[in-house]
Amino acid sequence: MTPRLKERYETEIRPALAQELGITNPMALPRLTKIVVNMGVGSAVADKKNLEIAVDAMTDITGQKPVITLSKHSIAGFRLREGMPIGCKVTLRRQRMYEFLDRVISIVLPRVRDFRGISRTAFDGHGNYSLGLSESLVFPELNPDKYTKPQGMNITICTTADTNEQAFLLLEMMGMPFRAARKPKTAS
Repeated sequence: MTPRLKERYETEIRPALAQELGITNPMALPRLTKIVVNMGVGSAVADKKNLEIAVDAMTDITGQKPVITLSKHSIAGFRLREGMPIGCKVTLRRQRMYEFLDRVISIVLPRVRDFRGISRTAFDGHGNYSLGLSESLVFPELNPDKYTKPQGMNITICTTADTNEQAFLLLEMMGMPFRAARKPKTAS
């Protein structure tokens, strides 16, 4: 079964992008390649159970088992040694990527407290967009009784767009709720 967002991309968004950008080759149009979800668990240095809880939460959220990330450097002030497990990440592609992005756009972001839209400037210059969630409990898959400790996460959306403007247009057409553009202040 084709995900709803992928079907919409192929039928509505791709033709609109071709017209807007003036690109005739369908393979040159911007599209999603992957979504990387990352959780840094700094408290895993003191208590390994926190990392296990984060791995379980990430598995419930993405439907895929995460990879445990290890520290690259030793930092004495944080009691951190090189090679210690300090986080987890998942790379989503194809079907799961579209389903996850659809859930983030339609369910998760509207559930964020005091949500006024996501930043328009969080692009990296190569068409990739990153956003952070301070609490993972906005995902309806997580039971608040089981996951009592608030844990944040970073979501990076990778596209084939050459510029930030193309990536912004692609994500906006997909339904990302960007913050309204600021109006320039007039001198009075």
